Amino acid sequence: MKIALLDSGIGLLPAAAAVRRMRPDADLLLSSDPDGMPWGPRTPDDVTERALAVARAAAAHRPDALIIACNTASVHALPTLRAELEPDLPVVGTVPAIKPAAAGGGPIAIWATPATTGSPYQRGLISDFAHSVGVTEVPCPGLADAVESADEAAIDSAINAAAALTPPDVRAVVLGCTHYELVGERIRAAIGARSAAGTLVLHGSADAVAAQALRRGGVVPAPDASPTGRLTVLLSGRESELPAAASAYAEGRLLRAVTTPAV
Repeated sequence: MKIALLDSGIGLLPAAAAVRRMRPDADLLLSSDPDGMPWGPRTPDDVTERALAVARAAAAHRPDALIIACNTASVHALPTLRAELEPDLPVVGTVPAIKPAAAGGGPIAIWATPATTGSPYQRGLISDFAHSVGVTEVPCPGLADAVESADEAAIDSAINAAAALTPPDVRAVVLGCTHYELVGERIRAAIGARSAAGTLVLHGSADAVAAQALRRGGVVPAPDASPTGRLTVLLSGRESELPAAASAYAEGRLLRAVTTPAV
């Protein structure tokens, strides 16, 4: 079986690593867009066009399911991608984990890109799933870019700035950008140093998205399977290797251990 993932950059690593843990024997296809990133500042039409090109490059390799491992692309491009690729190729979008965070009780904070923070999309999710708990929307300018380039100083600066905007009584934080999951423990530490609420719970999307992709691809999780899955990396449609910055993160190192290209 083969699971494909797309993003503008390395934000697809958390979901890819989750698939790898659930099915070590699954082939992975990582399709990103270094020529067109970042997607956040682009118009919805531009995001859709870039995501569609990346998805088509992945679809040519005949995966069993495709994960849009990007919140921005899921908001703007999911209907278009599904219209073109389904039912032959199931397409799974990424939604911030606001519902499970709110189910645990509030107050909660939602860390997201400035473009997503306060957007009708995010406000709709809050209205649907978190109207009964206190919610603070925290913009995180520069954090995704810093994670993408593995710039340690810039990561710390962006995290500390966002932590300063996060109320000390929050019990949970929703990581509303897939890049943020790569530095989850650093976020936990920064907020925890200011927290008055005890144990802080982080809510990402990677595990849920990976499980949904396996279900839609007709694959049952088998974490004890032999680790024989192969890896293919497409950078703006060109077959390549994982970007060097991926090795800065545990998820990237896990995937880099699988170096045999898929055929």
